[in-house]
Amino acid sequence: MSSPGFAAESHSHSGTSAPVQLQLDHGKKWQTDHALRRGMSEIHTVMEKSLPVIHEKAFTSAQYEAVAEHIQKQIDYVVGNCKLPEEADQQLHLVLEQIIDGVADMKADTGRDRGAEKIVTALGQYREYFEPAGW
Repeated sequence: MSSPGFAAESHSHSGTSAPVQLQLDHGKKWQTDHALRRGMSEIHTVMEKSLPVIHEKAFTSAQYEAVAEHIQKQIDYVVGNCKLPEEADQQLHLVLEQIIDGVADMKADTGRDRGAEKIVTALGQYREYFEPAGW
């Protein structure tokens, strides 16, 4: 599932900030490295296994917590081990921000399913903008 580009504030050092949108690398998908592919594949797999139960409204709070923790570990792994060129890294952070927001929602008392939706949307954007997704 993919959706339009996610806009976020850039971290400009000039005192002004312009929206940054997810975009391709001159019409091509951004290259990835092993750490990124591994971490994102793990997130994809856990969400793929969880979604049927989430859609049935049968996912428990404990299951949301466990999935959120697993995804957070993968994000930490990607951030600690992924070595992309600066432009690709900036684009990746737009995707990761959505996943981090989704994890926070999944850990909250309400809106857990909304958190899962954010993560699924971010995974779709990763697949659309980064190469190779392998899914």
